[in-house]
Amino acid sequence: MMNAEAARLQMVEQQVRAWEVLDPAVLAAMGSVARERYVPEAFASVAYADAPIPLGGGRFILAPSVDGRILQAVGVRPGETVLEIGTGSGFLAACLAALGASVHSVEIDPVLADGARARLAADGRHAVRVDTADATTLAPAAAYDVVILTAALPAYDERYRGFLRDGGRLFVVLGTEAPMEAVLETRAGSLYSRESLFETAIERLQHAVTPSTFRF
Repeated sequence: MMNAEAARLQMVEQQVRAWEVLDPAVLAAMGSVARERYVPEAFASVAYADAPIPLGGGRFILAPSVDGRILQAVGVRPGETVLEIGTGSGFLAACLAALGASVHSVEIDPVLADGARARLAADGRHAVRVDTADATTLAPAAAYDVVILTAALPAYDERYRGFLRDGGRLFVVLGTEAPMEAVLETRAGSLYSRESLFETAIERLQHAVTPSTFRF
């Protein structure tokens, strides 16, 4: 029988912290969310393994170390608003809520969206709203402090910066095969700065296309 509390502590200390995630707020948030509630029942015993876990339909929950690096990079502060593209299981959204953010999460798969809503509600994460929608068709609106894409784009797509308000941060993974590049873009007025963060490999965003007019 898995000792979930001990496994959660081990995840935070030996996996997340070991991958240079040192922000105490992020470590505390990840340690406060019961990850076993956010994976399919058949995988509950390996919920704290540092590896992607299948959600069905070719989708995966991100590895804890990747979640930690994302959370540290975007630097969410209490009261900020987050647009998450790709809800998946709801785990990352729960961690964002634990950091004090108000989260609007968009999930293209209605089965995953329903499952995430149920998990988040059962876990008391009422600061998260999950909508079923295709993110590639959303109309940009400068409304969020943070935008996170949990699936990769084959190339940088400028539309997603359109959701940022001034001072906002956009996290995105770029590439079509390993190694992919995780990037943080920050808005300052009409200017955008970009920082390369780390290499990883995650699934591709559904319906994402390779833009022919954008350059990164």
